[in-house]
Amino acid sequence: MARPSKVSGMHTSTQAADDRARPLVGAKAWIISDGKAGHEAMTLGVAEALGLAVEWKRVAPTGLWRTLAPWGPVAPRERFGAPGTPFAPPWPDIALAAGRATTPYIRALKRKAGVKTYTVVLMDPRTGPGTADLIWVPEHDKRRGPNVIATPTAPHRFSAERLAELRGAPDAAIAALKAPRIAVLVGGPNDRYLYPRPVVDRLATLVRSLADLGAGLMLTVSRRTPADLVAALDAALAGADAIFWKGDGPNPYPQFIAHADAFLVTADSVNMAGEAAATGRPIYVFEPDGGAAKFAAFHAALRAKGIARAAPARFERIESWSYPPLDAASVIADEIARRWQRRRTMLPGLT
Repeated sequence: MARPSKVSGMHTSTQAADDRARPLVGAKAWIISDGKAGHEAMTLGVAEALGLAVEWKRVAPTGLWRTLAPWGPVAPRERFGAPGTPFAPPWPDIALAAGRATTPYIRALKRKAGVKTYTVVLMDPRTGPGTADLIWVPEHDKRRGPNVIATPTAPHRFSAERLAELRGAPDAAIAALKAPRIAVLVGGPNDRYLYPRPVVDRLATLVRSLADLGAGLMLTVSRRTPADLVAALDAALAGADAIFWKGDGPNPYPQFIAHADAFLVTADSVNMAGEAAATGRPIYVFEPDGGAAKFAAFHAALRAKGIARAAPARFERIESWSYPPLDAASVIADEIARRWQRRRTMLPGLT
């Protein structure tokens, strides 16, 4: 029997490891990608949880065909399914896609390959339920249905196994930081959140208060982080025991996630909060100006589950709490494996 369309996503490390004994290990998979790092991390996280052999299919529709996505077809000149093209048989066992530009391709693949390929779309494609065999959405999205699965956080690559591997080989600079080690994951303005000067000052003050408590700090910014916020954080770290990645050189973000004893995350990125939630360690959420209903619902759900708390105006102490780590990739992978196996039971002629 298939799981209901809404699942909790609360998996312990042992459960996540048990779930990886799936019939799809080594099966052939296509990941249809628009090249966006966040989309690729989601799809690859699910593929790794299933143990799939991945072949990337990167797409970049242009002109009218980009404008028509996700509702329109693949451009005729791409000759989808024809010999010698990127999308030609033999068809994969599994296909994963994320992002509006990829939707015409996963829909075309479902039509061409039929039941041979189990198709999965991550995030609401804004098209009909027949777009793919399975659609994943975060719980704060409204889409539901027999072929929809919802989890509190998005899938990513921070499995229990990967976190254990990272913790087994700590970077020397991170290992030398004082405890507790606090990862400060900073986003920036988008179409929902704003970072005027008072917000910049609030966040800098908050970070300084962590330094004054003697914490070891690991800060990372994103491509959206404005220069004035980077400068304010830099000034706040004067004399602190800290590592500050500003975009130069290799990104230590995976090491920060694995080695943090707690997190301070800006509310404008649900992915950063979701990745931090894979650790089972405390998450404080800093709210810039603005917001949106979906973001508010997401953060409210994390608070209700005992995962996150609102950041104070200033830290007087660093509290500690724990919760079962969230592993959406494993939950989604488990659901794919169940449904894929059921299809083969019902259609034994499939190879």
